[in-house]
Amino acid sequence: QVQLAESGGGLVQAGGSLRLSCAASGSIFSIVVMGWYRQAPGKQRDLVASIGSSGGTNYADSVKGRFTISRDNAKNTVFLQMSRLNAEDTGVYYCNMQTITAQLYWGQGTQVTVSS
Repeated sequence: QVQLAESGGGLVQAGGSLRLSCAASGSIFSIVVMGWYRQAPGKQRDLVASIGSSGGTNYADSVKGRFTISRDNAKNTVFLQMSRLNAEDTGVYYCNMQTITAQLYWGQGTQVTVSS
């Protein structure tokens, strides 16, 4: 059984930084895309950033220049370095991994709260 475990969320002041991590456990192979999504209160879950197996990245416009996504393929882990956080970054952050066979896995989410 595959499980994704996120960590690194918490409460931070505006302008601060946080680093999220998400590690996959279980029998998961050939992860093509790893990503982070954010769900603010009362809103839909939106893509924040994604990274392909060769390192290509994609960011939501609202986080470009502030967030950096990276991955450790050997450890099936994806990271999200978040800097210059603001109140609009508040939400539950979910990691997501998709395999070459189109299997999709989600983490349980980690809360990020930015106080202004």
